[in-house]
Amino acid sequence: MSEPVDRLPQTRVSYESPTFDDPGPTPLDLFRRWYDEAAEHIREPNAMTVSTLDEWGPTSRIVLLKGVDAPGFVFFTDYDSDKGRQLRADPRVALNFPWHDMHRQIRVRGLAEVVAPEDSDSYFAMRPRGSQIAATVSRQSRIVGDRAQMRAEYDAAAARLEGREVPRPESWGGFRVRAFEIEFWQGQRNRFHDRWVFRRSDGSHEPAALSQASAWTPVRLYP
Repeated sequence: MSEPVDRLPQTRVSYESPTFDDPGPTPLDLFRRWYDEAAEHIREPNAMTVSTLDEWGPTSRIVLLKGVDAPGFVFFTDYDSDKGRQLRADPRVALNFPWHDMHRQIRVRGLAEVVAPEDSDSYFAMRPRGSQIAATVSRQSRIVGDRAQMRAEYDAAAARLEGREVPRPESWGGFRVRAFEIEFWQGQRNRFHDRWVFRRSDGSHEPAALSQASAWTPVRLYP
């Protein structure tokens, strides 16, 4: 049972994890290994915090990762949503995978780019039909009167599209986060946590392929 809010100063967990001394040659290899392990223990290991920037500063929300490969990390959204508009105005972005039950987290910093339309088409076609219809009517991040209005708009779209494939809205698609820094954190006793961060070997903040060992240098950080 969780502690009540008035006991926050005393609330803590003692982490007891195996030591983490070898991050390997590439961030892609390590991410895939940790993700596969998380998939056995975490209900939604692909749930990640996505942090973007607007004129007031950083803003965050939970989004589902839908792909990872050498170029980067892929998720999908409405391009006209707050995060979509923010990323198109300023591509700097941060991701965080908070795998508390495993005493692990992964932090990613990089630049976001719009994926190819055919990639968005391919993923949209895989979505449940209900989610497809919702994407055609939802004006994500905009004010709506009430749930009845949303339901009426959804029902009208469902009737209009009955018996037909649901086309992907032009305003809906994917972003790929191309990383220039990735940190792997594993909790340890007495706050002597293991922190390994992959940084660009040339010291730049330009993204690089996650599978390119020569582009990355792993270094250990104080916790």
